[in-house]
Amino acid sequence: MQNDTPKPHQTPDALSHFKPSLATGELNHPAGTLVDKYGRRITYVRLSITDRCDFRCSYCMAEEMTFLPRHQVMSLEECWRVAAVFVGLGVNKLRITGGEPLVRKEAMWLIERLGALPGLEQLVMTTNGSQLTRFAAPLKAAGVKRLNISLDTLKPDRFRAITRIGDLGKVITGIAAAQAAGFRRTKLNVVAMRGVNDDEFVDLVQFAVDRALDISFIEEMPLGEIHGRNNTYISSAETRDILSARFELLPSSELSGGPARYWRIPGNESRIGFISPHSHNFCDTCNRVRITAQGELYPCLGQNDAINLLPVLREFPHDDAPLRQAIIESMGIKPFGHDFTQQMEAPQVVRFMSMTGG
Repeated sequence: MQNDTPKPHQTPDALSHFKPSLATGELNHPAGTLVDKYGRRITYVRLSITDRCDFRCSYCMAEEMTFLPRHQVMSLEECWRVAAVFVGLGVNKLRITGGEPLVRKEAMWLIERLGALPGLEQLVMTTNGSQLTRFAAPLKAAGVKRLNISLDTLKPDRFRAITRIGDLGKVITGIAAAQAAGFRRTKLNVVAMRGVNDDEFVDLVQFAVDRALDISFIEEMPLGEIHGRNNTYISSAETRDILSARFELLPSSELSGGPARYWRIPGNESRIGFISPHSHNFCDTCNRVRITAQGELYPCLGQNDAINLLPVLREFPHDDAPLRQAIIESMGIKPFGHDFTQQMEAPQVVRFMSMTGG
């Protein structure tokens, strides 16, 4: 169950121990950009605007979740400030996540303003698809470039079991609405689970190919107190072997700015991606950080270290300089990488995926 205990108040002075080992002025990078102590430039931020969702996916959250009270969640105006400061520091890709971002009241107010933000080249969103019938066209008009839609199965009963309360029909209709609104390169995200949906991998790829969608298979990650992952974990290599029995897969050098490594089916536009945090992590090229709905900046998905930006936002509501400095100093706690494989039996990261954001 999620802990609602407020975190202690932090000011920029209280964050001083998070400073990089090199002084900011000594970092070898262009002024106005974010570079961590390993020389990786941060150009991609995943911003959660809510911890709430209209699904309860078994790998993402507990069945009985306690969601954050409103005062512990960033306002839409605070989300805007965080995004604007990051863009001012050279970030050019922003992914809106949740929970399910489209259940946040007045979410379009924020998205419309982000879509017009100078310097932001890619505004994208991860969604479960349930709200796209209503929001696909407004999202496109607001400047959202691409959508990632979670889809782990094509079987209604299985979909209900995985999501606990979800309706597959709404997601399928939402995918069609996104295509009708003009979205291209929409990607389906499939969490690969042995004994749960591995018998559908071929069908899911065929579904994507038939609709000119991209699709990525994601190795399950040990986040939150969810047990039994050793039984359901399946590697990207094994998933690819299953697909290769039906499709000719050719490796591609294409990158999307995220962690997926892509393969192509000859003569088809769809890209088949594999995200492999266990078997082939992507830490050496990591260009991203995550912001939770309560303003926590996580430099690494697979670690617990974070800086809380919410107190800074609220102590200095009209001055972005302290916020900017806190973000710069957060680069000092970004580790070189994670080790999910050692965490399968006893996860060190006990927050649920829905808390971190997509």
